[in-house]
Amino acid sequence: MNKTPIVVGITQGDMNGIGYEVIMKALSDSEITGFCVPVVYGSPKVAAYHRKVLNITNLNFNNIRSVAEAHPKKVNIINCLGDDVHVELGKSTREGGQSSLAALEAAVTDLTAGRIDVMVTAPIDKSNIQSGSFRFNGHTDWLKSKTGSHDALMLMISEAMKVGFVTEHLPLKDVPGAITIGNILAKLRLLNSSLLQDFAVRGPRIGVMGLNPHAGDSGLLGHEERDIIVPAITRANEEGIFAFGPYSADGLFGSGAFRQFDAVLAMYHDQGMGAFKALAFDTGVNFTAGLPVIRTSPVHGTAFDISGKNKASGLSMRQAIYSAVDIFRNREMHEEINRNPLQPQKIEIYPEHVDELPPETENYDQAL
Repeated sequence: MNKTPIVVGITQGDMNGIGYEVIMKALSDSEITGFCVPVVYGSPKVAAYHRKVLNITNLNFNNIRSVAEAHPKKVNIINCLGDDVHVELGKSTREGGQSSLAALEAAVTDLTAGRIDVMVTAPIDKSNIQSGSFRFNGHTDWLKSKTGSHDALMLMISEAMKVGFVTEHLPLKDVPGAITIGNILAKLRLLNSSLLQDFAVRGPRIGVMGLNPHAGDSGLLGHEERDIIVPAITRANEEGIFAFGPYSADGLFGSGAFRQFDAVLAMYHDQGMGAFKALAFDTGVNFTAGLPVIRTSPVHGTAFDISGKNKASGLSMRQAIYSAVDIFRNREMHEEINRNPLQPQKIEIYPEHVDELPPETENYDQAL
């Protein structure tokens, strides 16, 4: 398996938010450059501005023009924005959105071309980034379009739990219509596949949440569980996916029963996100599963209200970098194992060795 340092592309996010702060705090960890080559997509000028405002003195950027120039032991930065950029801390501006998209476009171009191995994205403002070339509800849908992927799964990961979502950034009034047998089954397939190849989980167990309070309470509070969710789970089981449920979210999280599963599948955003962030806000990671490329991000947003105040934690960004590297290595291992599967071996057993067979071998004739 390849043990060369992994090149990690990191997009700046919204330059008026806490993106640069969490990036710099994460990359100030001296261990980072020991196992990966960080390349920030953004602006040296903007980075210097944030560095001065935050009084961060233990990090220097190595300015490069392309990934080919990246220094393996330094924190590298590529200028994607030009020199005419204006930071307005704590404000959502059109220029902030344009700069976010410029960094994303440059990074995903290098990612899909194989010049970087993984991509870690700092938070964007989903409103100001909207333009003629970006009409999406977030990174996930945009990445699907860029990679030609039919589907993807937003998967929140931490040491405490993994939570996937059938619907993501969708208005609550539109959620019931999107809860179909086909959609649930598709997400279960993606989640099961990701647990196998991205996290090296053998025989993954998935807990599935209901849609209604108390998972419908036997039809008293809704029929989606009986008519949609249970049939989807049954079909997943028939495909060899170990899915169980449906469970009510309050019971699953409140009792700690989620720990019995390798991951849980929520029906909508806030159903799973609230519990996840309550347990892992500082160390949780958002991973886009089901894509041919690897992308992670911290779980928080732009946090305009604390931008420039040196209050943001870099822990989630640092964990997003670690997770991206781990997933890359797991995929390498998964591909290698499946490329060279163990072949069944023919074992010859002679009559004088019959007494050495284990006691559960009942038919000695079959072994001879």
